[in-house]
Amino acid sequence: MFDQQAWGLIIYDEVHLLPAPVFRITAQLQARRRLGLTATLIREDGREGDVFTLIGPKRYDVPWRELEGQGFIAAADCTEIRIPQTQERQMDYAIAGRRYQFRIAAENPLKLDVVQNVLEQEAGHRVLIIGEYLDQLKAIAQAVDVPLITGKTSQKKRDRLYASFRSGEISGLILSRVGNFALDLPDADVLIQVSGKYGSRQEEAQRLGRILRPKSDGRRAQFYTLVSLRTCEEEFAQHRQLFLTEQGYRYHIQFWEV
Repeated sequence: MFDQQAWGLIIYDEVHLLPAPVFRITAQLQARRRLGLTATLIREDGREGDVFTLIGPKRYDVPWRELEGQGFIAAADCTEIRIPQTQERQMDYAIAGRRYQFRIAAENPLKLDVVQNVLEQEAGHRVLIIGEYLDQLKAIAQAVDVPLITGKTSQKKRDRLYASFRSGEISGLILSRVGNFALDLPDADVLIQVSGKYGSRQEEAQRLGRILRPKSDGRRAQFYTLVSLRTCEEEFAQHRQLFLTEQGYRYHIQFWEV
């Protein structure tokens, strides 16, 4: 069907994904005009320039902070909370391989205490909690009694939980990586990132974007990132912040005391 005619216009949403092989094939469709849209023209493989080869030159670019000033997106405060590990867990981290070190740091059990503290501070607001590892997210969901949505959650249940969140019946949701894209939750104004995908700047920006819908009361969105102290997670966190720093955001660093 796609190849039987030349199209007048093709619009590529999230066009930064186009260089990936599974999406790249769509660039072969014939069209008089092509339009690509993205809030995060950035890739960790450095192939964002391929977008211009596949679609055409950049026509319009605007910094997030300019959109914020014009009221198109909400203002946001970004806070990184650095959390120590127990001596026993720090020893496990020291002797582990590099890849497993990241998981040990990401799943630091003391992050649960911080999540509970932030939830107390932000009581009355709409909160999203997002992370990388399902075991960690399940433990948090059980401890704070907030529904968890993962890739295995049926679409019917997802829609029901999203509707409950939008109506105010529930004030929080815990999301796995499914929370990175295409969520229509305009009232969310607090996000707690308990773990991420290594140093992905794109993921950092996508997650912040979940809470940047303009708020009717003008409230500033609050973005919290939880990082284990003296681990590789600090290094990856610095890399993830790079994109937002380039957009004009400032990070506040806090240290959690046990």
